[in-house]
Formats: sequence, structure tokens, C-alpha cells
Amino acid sequence: MASVYIPVQNSEEEVRVVLDQLPRDASDILDILKAEQAPLDLWLIIAREYFKQGKIDQFRQILEEGSSSDIDEYYADVKYERIAILNALGAYYSYLGKTETKHKEKEDYFIMATQYYNKASRIDMHEPTTWVGKGQLLLAKGEIDNALQAFTIGLGNSSDNVPALLGQASVEFNRGRFSESLQLYKRVLQVYPGCPAAVRLGIGLCRYKLGQLDKARQAFDRVLQLDPDNVEALVALGIMDLQANDSLGMRRGMEKMQQAFEIYPYCASALNYLANHFFFTGQHFLVEQLTETALAVSTHGPTKSHSFYNLARSYHSKGDYEKAGMYYMAAIKETNNKPQEFVFPYFGLGQVQLKLGELKGSVSNFEKVLEVYPDNCETLKALGHLYTQLGKTEKALEYMRKATKLDPRDAQAFVGLGELLISSDTGAALDAFKMARTLMKKGGQEVPIEVLNDIGALHFEKEEFESALDNFKEALGDGIWISFLGEKEKLEETGVSVQGYKDTGIFHRLIENGHSVDVPWNKVTTLFNMARLLEQLHKTETATFLYRLILFKYPGYIDAYLRLAASAKAQNNLPLAIELVNEALKVDDKNPNALSLLGELELKNDDWVKAKETLRAANDATDGKDSYAILSLGNWNYFAAMRNEKRNPKLEATHLEKAKELYTKVLTQHSSNMYAANGSGIILAEKGQFDIAKDIFTQVQEAASGSVFLQMPDVWVNLAHVYFAQGNFALAVKMYQNCLRKFFYNTDSQILLYLARTHYEAEHWQECKKTLLRAIHLTPSNYTFRFDLGAVMQKSSSSTLQKKKRTADEVRSTVTEAENAVRVFTQLSAASDLHVHGFDSKKIQTHVQYCTHLLEGAKVHREAAEREELQNRQRLEVARQAALADEARRKAEEHRKYQLEKRKQEDELRRLKQEEEKIQRIKEQWKSSTPGSHKRKERAEDDDGEGRPSERKRKKGGKRRKKDKSSRARHYEDDDEEAATMDDHNEVEDEDANTNYNREEENQEAEEPVDDDDAHNLLAAAGLEDPDADDDGVPASVARRRRALSSSDEEGELMESRPDSSPQKENSPGRQEESNVEEEEDANLNDEE
Repeated sequence: MASVYIPVQNSEEEVRVVLDQLPRDASDILDILKAEQAPLDLWLIIAREYFKQGKIDQFRQILEEGSSSDIDEYYADVKYERIAILNALGAYYSYLGKTETKHKEKEDYFIMATQYYNKASRIDMHEPTTWVGKGQLLLAKGEIDNALQAFTIGLGNSSDNVPALLGQASVEFNRGRFSESLQLYKRVLQVYPGCPAAVRLGIGLCRYKLGQLDKARQAFDRVLQLDPDNVEALVALGIMDLQANDSLGMRRGMEKMQQAFEIYPYCASALNYLANHFFFTGQHFLVEQLTETALAVSTHGPTKSHSFYNLARSYHSKGDYEKAGMYYMAAIKETNNKPQEFVFPYFGLGQVQLKLGELKGSVSNFEKVLEVYPDNCETLKALGHLYTQLGKTEKALEYMRKATKLDPRDAQAFVGLGELLISSDTGAALDAFKMARTLMKKGGQEVPIEVLNDIGALHFEKEEFESALDNFKEALGDGIWISFLGEKEKLEETGVSVQGYKDTGIFHRLIENGHSVDVPWNKVTTLFNMARLLEQLHKTETATFLYRLILFKYPGYIDAYLRLAASAKAQNNLPLAIELVNEALKVDDKNPNALSLLGELELKNDDWVKAKETLRAANDATDGKDSYAILSLGNWNYFAAMRNEKRNPKLEATHLEKAKELYTKVLTQHSSNMYAANGSGIILAEKGQFDIAKDIFTQVQEAASGSVFLQMPDVWVNLAHVYFAQGNFALAVKMYQNCLRKFFYNTDSQILLYLARTHYEAEHWQECKKTLLRAIHLTPSNYTFRFDLGAVMQKSSSSTLQKKKRTADEVRSTVTEAENAVRVFTQLSAASDLHVHGFDSKKIQTHVQYCTHLLEGAKVHREAAEREELQNRQRLEVARQAALADEARRKAEEHRKYQLEKRKQEDELRRLKQEEEKIQRIKEQWKSSTPGSHKRKERAEDDDGEGRPSERKRKKGGKRRKKDKSSRARHYEDDDEEAATMDDHNEVEDEDANTNYNREEENQEAEEPVDDDDAHNLLAAAGLEDPDADDDGVPASVARRRRALSSSDEEGELMESRPDSSPQKENSPGRQEESNVEEEEDANLNDEE
């Protein structure tokens, strides 16, 4: 039993104090210590023992008395013990300040600790233990740099000061410099190998932070070897085992946590990990108990933050969002609002705020999570959904696209992206949903019905009905609906119709026949969508069966009632449609869709007062926020202004202004609402602002095109009305026709009436009549169309008779039109229920009388027109006969000219043939005279060798008689001059025609100088040379011309018939004169012969 002995003053006796039996009142011990003036180290020993026993007040009482001024004065020479007492008090208040959660008390404790340390420094400012204490105080206050400086001063006198080294190691660890901290811990081991096991715990923590897990585990194991009950080491090893992420490691980790808990039930870290384990096992009671204990015993901020986080998660999973949010915020507060310290509470708080509708706060917390983990897909997806709800679609898309890029295998990210894109880009949304479906199938997951339903709905919107039906079938799977798809005969046997919507017998009969009519709740929406698709495919019976099946299983499904009501409305069965809407209102009497449809039906049924009340109720049911209800009220005001009864201009203007106000209100809430824009355009058109109305209608038409869910034939009709009002009848007709074809399959009688009126105003009577006949064919009981038809025929007949020029056919057609008009109006006057259709019998009789009078006048005009037609026909016949005679004379003259030309051509061809025969004979003569020509050529060569000119005199041969030389010479001179003139003229005018001939002649002169002699020899051999012609004194060119003129008629004909000569040259005056001369010469020669 440990004891201390207090020496009695002035005596050898001692007072024995048993440390295990210290008195509860420390005053007794203090009295003894003061009376005996006991050494101060005894004071410190007794105070420390009180502290160990948990008697903090006695501990503080003894130390405070030991540090009083009286004691300081009495023990002035004792420094170390006085400093030790002051340092003990400083360490105590430092601990209190570190563990205190209230800010003011924390500061007070730190101030008191600082005072004690400063008092100790005044005794000895170089005492290392004081500086170590100051360093611990500064570290507790968070002043890490100042703490490091204090520990460094403590090492000034002794570099092996273990507490200072440990302090420096702690500072470096808190600064994140784990390598430096590790080195300091190692140095402590070197200085003091027998240090407590906790030093090696610091080494293990540094190794763990540096990622050296094996060495960290070795350090923790060594701690447990030295101190098997070291809780911190057990917790550290348990954490490392839990992080292995395998069942064996998790089991080992939880065993170590449980062992640490058994050793020290107040270890906060062990409590937190145990609470985390029990959270995943669903034992929330244990979670709350453990975390509350951890919060009670822990003073460490991050540890308390984990405790609050575990507690918040427990309440969060139980749906207590208020408490969960409170504890999440407490966890965040413990980390001093630093997400990088512990980010999980921010994520949890964001989820809770999202549930509570605090969207902006949720966004703020998720953004802080992204600051720490910018690539966290879950956070990105959450922010995408949040920004969607806040209306920031672009930012939402940015986060969703980033999530899909970071993890292309995350199917949920693609689903979220598809949901975002549905309203803006249906094609991209469809691609995203298809990618999600592909990823789920590849991962072996079952594709949710919601995803398949979305894919089918998007295909439906793109009018890809087959693909939509396939996806709806895949989503629904097997069921009774499969049996009735495409089985029209089975539907007819079953007797499905809208009228029998209350009859559930068909479903009971199906059950009796062994069919299952179960419809799981998660397939109802998809089944409804498939029914809508079948409606679009005009399979109304199958769609009706599915709607009735939904109502059989879920009688409160209002949309099914409304679709059946719409079907009844399409069949013009307004009472049944109203009955079905009332059935829907029995389920929810404030359903805005049902009330709006009921108001529309009452308005169509001309029940104006009820319609107004119903539409106001629909608007009130949504607090004025439902666009459809507001639009319906606007439509009511417009129809009230346009009623056919006696109009009150003031009341009409009031209704129009109210309608405009309601349409504008909808556009203010939803700027892209096309129905409101269409209504605003109608009001502007009624006020005569046609250009602005036309622009609005055009924009609405363009926006509405291409969507199967948005059929707006009204805007087409309104645009046509504007064209009609502006007098642009051609565009109005085209717009009406397109509307009929696109939306009504050319079967809407009302639009046919609009089209007929347009033709009427454009005075296209026949087109107008055809259009009205089509309308009568569609609605034979509508007498208005018959009256309009009679009026059109009456107007057509009248306008034809008023024309100044008209044909007999037109007049006969007019008579027929007038007769038909009389017949139509007579039939109408004979009807007994004219007042039901809004007709006045007197007005009908007036039309009959007028058409009868018109018919009589038309007959007179017909007779006159027929007489005039006969006269015109006779005149035309006379003119025709005259024209035929002229044509016959013209053809006879042309035939005569043709025959003359033909004979001329035949004569010319005959002459050319004769010339060719003559040329052929001359060629044969030339070939037979070849030996003589060689002799002349040799003689000519001899003459050339002697220097005489090479020209030869042309001689005439045969039996021609010689003429007088003088007359002959004179004749040739005249001919030479004339021929020279003609040659010069022909050389200019006929240069192109004689190009080949001249080129040939030039080539002969240039390449064959003796061609002239050869020609003379050939002529002489043929007997055509004139031996008496004296050409010695004539120049060579003149001689050539003479030879040309005096040649035989065969040679001249040869030259004329050269293929290269042109017709112009043959017909030229010079050529004709030359031909005449040759003919005279031939005649003379014949006479001489």
C-alpha cells in the first residue's frame, strides 16, 4: 500500500499518509502540509494521487494552495517544485479548455492555463517543461505554428527532451507532414527505448497516413504486444481490417472493435464504428445508443462529427427528416464547416433538404460535396435533378452529361439524362433511355417498366407507332391485353362499347373462361398509354376494352373515364360524355381536367351558364395555376362574344377583352403555350389586326407541326380565316384544303362550309357548288348546306346573265343552275321543320320567286344565244370553206414550183453525168497518147537547157478549120483582157470557193515547172493543139489565160465540173460569159467541120 511521509517540524517523527486512503476533505491534508512546512514535492504527489482517484476538486485545491503567494514567499528558494505545481495547473486548465464545447468557458480555461504558464516562466523562463506545457496549450488552441515554436524552445537546452520531441511530432502530424512526424517519433524511440507503447501508436498512425499499411499494422501489433489493452491500437487495426472490403476482414475488424469496447466502453472511435455496423444491419436502437454514448464521452471534433453523422443516418433511414437534418448540421458544425474534413454530412443534409423541399439549401450542400469530390456521379445526378426542379435546365443537363461521361456504364445517369431531355430534345432523350436499357440488359438487370414506358411514349410522340407498341408490350409482359390486340372478332363477341362502361359482366365471363384480368399497379400507366396508342391507330374498340379493364381493376382511375368521355364526344354522344365525366368527378370532385372537359361539353351543348360555372370551378380547383382551366375560361368569353343571338357591342367588347386578359395570363405563366398564343391571335383578328394575328398563327403552326401529341387544326383554320379576311382567297383555299386533308381526312363539314364560302367570295361558282355537295353528302340532314347550295346556284345564274358577252353553253348552264336552284328552294319550302334549322319560310318563298323569274329570263337569253350561235356557226362555215379553197390554191402552186424545181435538178444531174462521161473519155485519150508526150517533154528539156523559154505554143488539132491569124489574134486579145478582168474579179470574190483549185494550180507551178509543156504535149497528142497560133510575144500569164479560153470545149467543161468549184463561181457573170464564148467556139468548130 503506497504511502508518503510528512516529516514533523523540529522532530524526527513523520506523519504517514496512505495514498489509497486520502481524506475526502483535502483541508486536513493541507493543514498538515502547511503546519509541518512539508516539501513541495509532497504537495505535488498528493495532488496527483487525488487526480488519479478522480477527485478533481481536491486536486485543484491542493495545487492552488501550493501556488499561492504565501507559499511562493515561504518557498522562494525552491524553483523546480513551484514550477511543477504551476505547470500542473496549466496542463489541467488546458485540458479543460480543450474538452469544453462552449466557446466562452473554453476561452476562460485557456486564459487561466496561460496565466499559470506565464507565472512559471517568471520563475525560470528557460525551464523546458514550461515550454512543453505552453506548446500543448497552443496546440489545443489550434495555434500550430506557435506550438511548434514553443516545443523548439523546449528543446533548446536538451535536444533529447522526449516530451518536446513528442510535441513536435504531434504538431507535424496535425500539419499533415507525416514523414517529418515519423522521423520525430523514431528519434524518441532512439532517445528513450523504454518509452510507453503509445509512442509506437504515433509511428503506426504516420505509417498509415503514408500508405505504408503493412508497416503500420506491424507498429499497431507491437503496441498490443507491449500493452494488450491499448484501445487505440485495437481500433486502428479494426479500421484497417474493415477497409479490406471482404467478409473475413470485416469480421476481424468488428471483433477488434468489440474487444476495444469491452476494454474501454467509452472509446468514441470504437463506438462510432460499432454504430456504423449496426446501422447496416438495421438495428437503429443500438445505433442511437452507441452514438449518444460516443457524443457524451468524446471531445474531439472529427470524432463527434462521425457520431452525429451516424445518428443522423439512423433518423434519415426511418424517415424522420427533421431530426436527421438537425444531426447532419451538428456533424457539419463539429468540422468547423470544412467539407474537406468530413464531407458525408453535407451529402446527407442535401438529401434531407431535397426531401423537405429546401432546394436551394440542398444545392448548396451538394455543391460543397463536389468541391471535395468533383467526379462523384451520385452528387452530379442529384444536382441535375435539383437544377431541373429549379428551372435551370441547362445547368442540370451539364451535370447529367458529365455524370454519363465519367461513368458510361451508369444506367441511372442515362435515365436521369433522358428525363431531362424529354421536354427539349425528344430524339436525344430517346437515345439516352435506349442506352440505359442496353446497359441494364448487359448487366443482367431487369429493365424497369418506367424506362420502357418512356421509350414507348417517345416513339409514340415521333409517330413511330410500331416501335411504341413493341415497347409497351415489353413493359406490360403477358396479360389479358395480349389476347385482344388485333382480335377484332373476339372484341365483337365480347360486346365492348363505350355505352356499356358500367357492365362488368364481360370481365367476369373472362374470369370464368380461365382468363386472368389482373393489372399490377405499376403497369396501369403503361396500359393506359397503350390504349392511347391504339386510339391513334383507330383501333377504338381495343382501346375502349383496355380503358374499361383499367376501370374494372381501379375504379378511381380518372383518366380512363376522361378518355371514354372523349371517345363518346367524338361519336357526338354528348349526354354519354357528360355522364362519364360526372363519374370521374365522383372520384375527385375537384379534378381540374374533369371539370374543364365537363365545361367544354356543356359549352358545346349550348349550356352557357353551367359551362361558365364549371370552368370557374376548374380554375378555382388549381388556385388559378392550371393553364388549361384558364384557357377554357378564355374560350368561354370568346364564344360568348361571338354568339349568334343579338349582339350587344358593349358586351361583346367586354367579353373579348376578358378573353384577351386570360390568354395573356397563361402566356405570362408559360410563354410557350401555343393554345394561349392561338387565342391571342383570334382576339387580334377579331379586332382587325390581321397582320399581327397572321404572324402569331404562323408561329404557332410551325411550333405545333411534327408532334403527334399536339394536334392543332384550329390554328390552320384561323390562318385561313385571316387570308380570307385579307382577300387572299387562293391561300385561304389552300390552307382549308390542307387542314381537311391533314387532320380530318376530308370529312369535316364545317371546314367544307368555310371552303365553300371562300370559293363564293372568289366567284368560283362551280368549285363552291362541288364543295357544298360534298358537305351535303357528309351531313345530309343539315339544311343549311342545301340553302347555301341554292344561293350559290342563284348567284351563279344571275352573274352569268349579267355578263355582256356570254356563250350559248353558258346560258344553257345558267338555265340548268336556275332550275336546280328553284328545285332546292322548293324542297326547303316544303319542309315542315324550317324553324328548327333557323329558316324563314317567307324568305324561302322570296328565293323561289326570284329564281323562277331568273329562270324565265334565262330561257329568253338562251333562245337569243342559240340564234346568235347558229348565225356564228354559219359565218364560220363560210369562212372555213374560203380558207379551204385558198389552201388548195396555195398547195397547187407549191406543187407546180416543186415539179419545176425537180425537173431542173434532173436536167442538171443529166448534164453533169454527160460531162463526167466526156472527162472520162478525155482521160482515156490522155493515157493512150503517153509515148508522144514523153518525146515532147524531152524536147522541152533540151530547149530549157539552151536557155529558151519553157512556154509552149498552144495548137489546135483534129479537123478544125484555121481562121485568119490577125482576126484570131484580135479576138484572143479582147478575150484575154476580158478574161483577165474576170479572173481578177473571181480571185477576190471566189477566193474561198477556188482555194483548193488555186492551191493545186500553185503546187503544180511550184513543184512541176514543166507542167505547161506536159499539158501542151497532152493536147497535141489528143489533136487539140493549134500549130499556127503564134504566142511568142505574149507574156506567160496572158498565154495561160489564152490557153484557158482557147481550149477545147471538152477541156472547158472539165474545168467547170471540178469538184472543188462552188455554185457561186459557176453562176458568176464572168463564168457565164466564158461559157457563152466556149459555146460559140464549139459552134464555129462544128460549122468548119
